[in-house]
Amino acid sequence: MGDQLDHGIDAHRVAADDGHHLHVDALPPELLLEGYSPDIRQAVDRLRAVVKRAVPDAIERVRPGWGLIGYDVLVGKRTRYFAFVWPEHEHAHLGFEYGIWMDDPDNLLRGADLKLRKVRFVTYEPGEAIPEAALVPYVRQAARIASMSREERMARELDRD
Repeated sequence: MGDQLDHGIDAHRVAADDGHHLHVDALPPELLLEGYSPDIRQAVDRLRAVVKRAVPDAIERVRPGWGLIGYDVLVGKRTRYFAFVWPEHEHAHLGFEYGIWMDDPDNLLRGADLKLRKVRFVTYEPGEAIPEAALVPYVRQAARIASMSREERMARELDRD
């Protein structure tokens, strides 16, 4: 058997057309999701669609070491990580790297209770309704906040107090 990455992804099955292995960040999301139930894959696909609808230019990349699908936004000539879709066998999460700075008018975001420093997220069980229209503004806000400088995020925090 080939080298195993997180979640049982077989690195030897991921090869470019010329026979060379791809970098792990080039793994397709479908490969990451192979080991999950159809219900979890469906929830993840719906959450991915929310991110794509909210921020069409977001760069989607599998982060196999973390076992999730991450999203970056272009900031100048660089990218900044702003969101993720994280499948687990019992549920799926949509998370925001700079969630602590986000407004949460619908009280959807979790993470503060877990003492997470800045990440906030929502979680959906298999078959649970995903309020896609309600999540789009959260994703857009997450991309905007990620695009801010550290100073701008800190000023935002001071303005909220």
